Amino acid sequence: MNPSYPSNLTSEQWKLLSGLIPKPKTGGRKRRVDMQAIVNAILYILCAGCAWRMLPNDFPKWKTVYHYFRQWRKDGTWQEMHERLRISQNREASPSEAIMDSQSIETATMVSKEVGYDSGKKIKGRKRHILVDTLGLLIVVVITAASVSEQAGAKQVFSKLDQVRVGVARRRHRFHRLITIWVDGRYRGQNFQHWVIDVYRWILSVVTRHEEQKGFVVLPKRWLVERTFGWFNWCRRLSKDYEILPETTETFVYIAMIRLMLKQLA
Repeated sequence: MNPSYPSNLTSEQWKLLSGLIPKPKTGGRKRRVDMQAIVNAILYILCAGCAWRMLPNDFPKWKTVYHYFRQWRKDGTWQEMHERLRISQNREASPSEAIMDSQSIETATMVSKEVGYDSGKKIKGRKRHILVDTLGLLIVVVITAASVSEQAGAKQVFSKLDQVRVGVARRRHRFHRLITIWVDGRYRGQNFQHWVIDVYRWILSVVTRHEEQKGFVVLPKRWLVERTFGWFNWCRRLSKDYEILPETTETFVYIAMIRLMLKQLA
């Protein structure tokens, strides 16, 4: 019997997730691998932060686990599972408000693609640009070099958000109810704010603290996205960016939020 790792899904959590697992393709050999074991192995990698080749023998072979991880990254399965779980929490598919922020994080020594230096935070690595709803649940994540400015990163976030279409011929925007996006002072600028309104019809509302306030201050709306960044700390794989491809880091962020929502729902 396999030992129960803290990262393993409970039976209630797996019941919620199992219906979102892609069905095996028709033709060829039947799927013999236990999909719950595959998901548990990926969650172990996320939480323990170990290399794929160091996956314990209790799980399926690491190459098999990585195959499903990579396949679901390429075909968008992880994002679809994440979005369906977010909506299942009695949420509208499209929020009317969202909060956006970025976080610079160091990269591992062997990472060289999309790496830059954030002169403000004095960090060499990558930057996570995220957009969350008013519960702090992730909507979109984009990974760039740390040298990319907040406004340039926001344009990539908006472009990715605008590409999500649903309905007949995928003409309807999934986030059609979105009106206001709360941001900090790094996104300030009339030209940029006007550009967002002209292109996407969204309003950027800047939340700043008063000049007389010093030290740590909880700011309205912005604390929600800061809490989301804090949730990432429960996953050692996200403590530093170890991934060669930025898309892989984005996938692990989605998986971290999937795990969080499953714990909230079950």
